[in-house]
Amino acid sequence: MTINSADFRKAMGAFATGVTIITVDLDGEVHGMTANAFASVSLDPMLVLVCVDHSTRTHAHLHAKKRFGVNVLCEDQRAISEYYARPERTHENAESEAGARFDRTRHGTPILHGSLAYLECRLHSAQIAGDHTIFIAEVEDVVVQEGDPLLFFRGKYRKVGAEIES
Repeated sequence: MTINSADFRKAMGAFATGVTIITVDLDGEVHGMTANAFASVSLDPMLVLVCVDHSTRTHAHLHAKKRFGVNVLCEDQRAISEYYARPERTHENAESEAGARFDRTRHGTPILHGSLAYLECRLHSAQIAGDHTIFIAEVEDVVVQEGDPLLFFRGKYRKVGAEIES
């Protein structure tokens, strides 16, 4: 069997994911990127991972700052996801173009208003894996809100459907 990148991308698109914005403070400014390659790693200690393409600006920022936020998006935050997914975005226009507003943690890490959940993370380790780096981070704080998540499945944004009865 022969596999190519298009087949691989299609197969991975069949795995529905939530959508996050990874945020980092750089000289008092909010920088971020959309990521759906995010997962829990461990409960003890509390660790998560996020995979970041080497070519993104956020990649260098995560290495430099070693502290970042993971903002789990609500179903009404699609515009924010699309804004931070664009490679040509600038941090200055996030609020005017996408409605993204931020508070800060005591460490200065940006927290997105209206996100479903927020995790304050401190870099634990980084592992190069192909054209990405797997950043593993210790979770130092969490905030969880009520609501439904923004989902991504087969290249399209989705909402949670009906509950499956047992």
